[in-house]
Amino acid sequence: MTEMDVALKDALQVDGAIAAAIGDYTSGMALGTAGGDHTFDPAVAAATNTEVLKAKMRTMEMLGLKEKIEDILVTLGSQYHLIRPVTARSGKGLFIYLALHRERANLAMARHRLKQIEQNLDM
Repeated sequence: MTEMDVALKDALQVDGAIAAAIGDYTSGMALGTAGGDHTFDPAVAAATNTEVLKAKMRTMEMLGLKEKIEDILVTLGSQYHLIRPVTARSGKGLFIYLALHRERANLAMARHRLKQIEQNLDM
């Protein structure tokens, strides 16, 4: 099992997880996915969320903010969507995407667990 597969499996163990993906925001492609179903395709979600990440990075650049993005949260009526850039040098341009059931997820714990997964991911 590759590190990416382990990371995706670990992400799906987060309480309330629906789907997870590792994407490349430079190309817009999902490199790996887990979970989801016929109504929720994590590859499509990861690919389209590259635009969210790119937009936030452009905004920070325009504002002259030198900080790094820890994660981006999109809150829907029934779901949370987390986007976490991979900070390791070997993961430059990559991000982890996690979709959660809002009613079953603990957002603070999900963010903490995603941070651990990201730190252990060495691509």
